[in-house]
Amino acid sequence: MAKGPSFTCTACGAVHRKWAGKCDACGAWNSIVEESPLTAGPKALGARGKGIELTDLATQEAPPPRAPSGMDELDRVLGGGLVPASAILVGGDPGIGKSTLLLQAAASFARTGLKCLYISGEEAAAQVRMRAQRLGLTDAPVALGAETNLRDILTTLDKERPALAIIDSIQTMWLDNVESAPGSVSQVRAAAHELVNFAKKRGVAIIIVGHVTKEGNIAGPRVVEHMVDTVLYFEGERGHQFRILRAVKNRFGPADEIGVFEMTGDGLQQVANPSALFLSDRDKPAPGSAVFAGIEGTRPVLTEIQALVAPSPLGTPRRTVVGLDSGRLSTILAVLEARCAIPFAGLDVFLNVAGGMRVNEPAADLAVAAALLSAREDVAIPPEMVLFGEISLSGALRPVSQTENRLKEAAKLGFTQAIAPSRSKLGSAEGMRVRQMPDLTAFVGEIFGAG
Repeated sequence: MAKGPSFTCTACGAVHRKWAGKCDACGAWNSIVEESPLTAGPKALGARGKGIELTDLATQEAPPPRAPSGMDELDRVLGGGLVPASAILVGGDPGIGKSTLLLQAAASFARTGLKCLYISGEEAAAQVRMRAQRLGLTDAPVALGAETNLRDILTTLDKERPALAIIDSIQTMWLDNVESAPGSVSQVRAAAHELVNFAKKRGVAIIIVGHVTKEGNIAGPRVVEHMVDTVLYFEGERGHQFRILRAVKNRFGPADEIGVFEMTGDGLQQVANPSALFLSDRDKPAPGSAVFAGIEGTRPVLTEIQALVAPSPLGTPRRTVVGLDSGRLSTILAVLEARCAIPFAGLDVFLNVAGGMRVNEPAADLAVAAALLSAREDVAIPPEMVLFGEISLSGALRPVSQTENRLKEAAKLGFTQAIAPSRSKLGSAEGMRVRQMPDLTAFVGEIFGAG
């Protein structure tokens, strides 16, 4: 019996048995479209296939060669450079600078001697040339094309055989043998499969641009992120000029690595020392400010945690968080009240990470608690102090990884004091006075004179 059509949500990829106006999985409206069944019948798997060659895990092969771009921040996120035959997916909010970043990357790779093609499905070739002129890239030997028909694009790539091809974007590509509109789940999945398959067979590195949903995830089926070798997110707040390129998946390097850029009138400029970038003027101590020594991938980064605590005129106090998980804030407030007898009832709490940075590490718990207490008690934390440590529900401070690297980065920027959990492996923290605390109660008593 032939299998009937299925219905797929274009927002989250959930499969439904029948059409509905609202997706039960993600709650999106008018996002469910019909997908035609595969035409291959049951006899397609009846024929006997050929055997495959098996090998053991031991190998004498050299690691894949890498082509540096000349952009140190980009090379860091890629794991050291571009790997041939790799497939890279880049996502980000509209207008955040994805096309600008990739056009600069294409020009940088081309200037190192790589043959690069930039295929735009969203802009005309004249528009891309205008951007290149504004960025000062017109002298770069980048081949430019504007097309959405994937069959024509693959034919061109097979003829030109570039070292790198950039496809901007996957949501505009369409295959004439898939009966659905461009940007649909079927088209995105089929186009991604063809591009990745071409990259592996022809040895061409391909960078694919992907749109994101309102939740910040790359739009389309989740299987696309599993197909590619590397998934990069280009992040940033529109009110800030700083942009962060973050690797969330990388088969050729560390995940969670970041590259920091600054958006200027001449395009994206690399930021060699992001720690100094995310710290405000530290000459005058201010209540509600604490410096967190964090780790992003393999890079230590110092960021400033800012807090404001004020009496609330509302029955339910406000809890506003920017750059941190709101759930962690609720947990830290509960621990402070339950374990340290410091209530925040009737108080509005505002928490922010300076510079538009986003912190996901549990190691930021101690710095968050310090900023909250500093704002509540109107007592400034010494400006030469950094903090890090995870807070458990019992109020204990748990040690975190790469303590030595955190302290070295702080010392390099002129910090002389640090608060760390007990049992932390300090290593050689030259020039740093490190005080180790067993729990949150001891920290409150020593720094704020209460507990």
